[in-house]
This record gives sequence, structure tokens and C-alpha cells, in this order.
Amino acid sequence: MELVSLYDDEGHPSGETADRAQVRALNLRHAATAVVVRNHRGDVYVHRRTDTKDVYPGLYDFAAGGVVQAGEDPAESAVREVAEELGVTGVALEPIGEADYADEHVRYRAFCFTCTWDGPITWQPEEVAWGEWVSPRRVLAMLDELPFVPDSPAHLRGWLESVAGSTPGVQEPTPRPG
Repeated sequence: MELVSLYDDEGHPSGETADRAQVRALNLRHAATAVVVRNHRGDVYVHRRTDTKDVYPGLYDFAAGGVVQAGEDPAESAVREVAEELGVTGVALEPIGEADYADEHVRYRAFCFTCTWDGPITWQPEEVAWGEWVSPRRVLAMLDELPFVPDSPAHLRGWLESVAGSTPGVQEPTPRPG
């Protein structure tokens, strides 16, 4: 059983915990991480979630991350999640903000980070079905072309627009997602 820290409306741990199944079933407010992985050229790693994910199956995302476990610091959770999902290890995370998100599936406080990684990407087979490096400008265009998770664009679109505006590059062809 995976215990999750519950969060209050101000974005702080409430001191209560629940198992992950309860958090999902009751849409309890918790914390989650989002890590945008970039390479030295500034490209963003975009991936498609597997069709078996419990939330937003089969949708595209430009951030790796997940639920903060009970007693876990959000930055520690982000390091753990990006290693599990994409095989990205030993990187320095740069905080890029916090945000609240809620819909009919999830309700959480997001702790957002970015990192630079030029090593190989190793997908966690239960979580990632496809992925590719894409320029920030192209990611912004893809948001209107492909079915993306709603939460990452909700709390990271402004950051992505800022990065895209400062990243020189040519419009790329659309990647052929798997």
C-alpha cells in the first residue's frame, strides 16, 4: 500500500495520509511533481503515457512526475519520479514554480522543476509508450494538435512560452508518435 500525504488548500501538508487508491477514488487533495526534462540544445522530452495509466491514459505529456509519497519532500519525489519514468538520474533540479490543479480526476498542489539531461532516455514500460525530443516551440504547437494531459499545460504553459520565446530554432516537422 502506497501512502500519500494529503495537502490543505494553502498547499501545505495537512498531517493526514491516505493510500493512493483512496486518493484516486475520492479525488483527495495531495501533492505531485512535474519535471520538464531538457537537453543541452533546449529541446523538451515529450512522451505519451501508456494506455494502462490510472489517470489520463494514452495522453501526451511534456513533464515527468507523480504523486508525492507520505513523508517525502517534493524535490526528492521529483528526483525519484524522473528516474523511474525516464531513467534520468544524477541531475540537478531547478524549481520553476508551484501551482494548484483540480479537475474531475485529480486535485493537487504541483511542485514544478526542470533539469538538463543529455544521456539516454529509458522508459518505464508501465508508464511510457513513446517519446521524443522536441523544441519548445514545437511542443506549444503540439498542444493544439495532439491529446495532451490537461494539468501540465495548465501550470507550465507560461513557462514553456517563455522558454520558447528565448530559444532560437526552426519550426520542426511533426514527430510521428507511437
